[in-house]
Amino acid sequence: MSDFTAMGGGHSTEPEPEPVLLPVPWRTLPEYNLDNLEFVKSYKPHNKEATQLRILLHGPNHAGKSSFINSVESVLQGRVTDRAATDAISGMSFTKNYKTHKIQKDPERYYSFVFNDVMGLEDNTDCGVCEEDLNLALRGHVKEYYKFNPHSHLTENDQEYNSSPTLADKVHILVSVVSADSLTLLKKDVVRKMRNIRLAASEMGIPQLAIITKVDEACPEAAKNMNNIYKSKLLKEKVDKLHNLLGLSRNRIFLVKNYNSELETNDAIDAPILLALKQMLHSGEDFLNNL
Repeated sequence: MSDFTAMGGGHSTEPEPEPVLLPVPWRTLPEYNLDNLEFVKSYKPHNKEATQLRILLHGPNHAGKSSFINSVESVLQGRVTDRAATDAISGMSFTKNYKTHKIQKDPERYYSFVFNDVMGLEDNTDCGVCEEDLNLALRGHVKEYYKFNPHSHLTENDQEYNSSPTLADKVHILVSVVSADSLTLLKKDVVRKMRNIRLAASEMGIPQLAIITKVDEACPEAAKNMNNIYKSKLLKEKVDKLHNLLGLSRNRIFLVKNYNSELETNDAIDAPILLALKQMLHSGEDFLNNL
């Protein structure tokens, strides 16, 4: 027996593990989704020159841009859909063309907002979307189905160049998309490109926000219960990290889990998607109304 034990000091206590969840969420999710769902379903731009609000998603490869579009459609349709093609295996960007994604509201109408997905950003010049193409897309100069070329950008002489864009052709809100599980691995060149695109949007007055996807893959507590996402210390650190990288305010950064393995939609996954989408529509509407 050691002297320490003989002196009555043999009972050692392990330090309490640091809690992984905050006592109260730093952002509150609505208890019911109905209000946000009704807002999204009834939204229409007040500016008559823009029949649909245009949301441009950009970010690195496999961030979940196309999956987010599918997830929004899933929420609105009440069933899991996958019309925007995705690829979880290839190391390269699966999106090759500039395409407008419309979501069917009923047999004769679409919702009053659309998404544009683009080729992912890479850390070198041999692959990934050109910054110049994204800047042209913001201004409405890129025609539908333009095929991205990592080695050259769209020019005024190209057939796919829209020389006279209307307000409806232009982007009304820019959304940066990154995944929670790879945020700390973002290469400096990708971050630089994302910041440059943000700056270009700012010069045009286009509002911006960001979504962090795959929160369930980065945080076990979120995987167990999606209601924990805004109580998770780890995910709060991810938001702080993206805030520092891109310069976006924390209240412009949203956490989501996209539908991937689920066969049915559920309220817990829908709630953060609707919260982010509602803010996109509010911000885009403010931009249109201030023109």
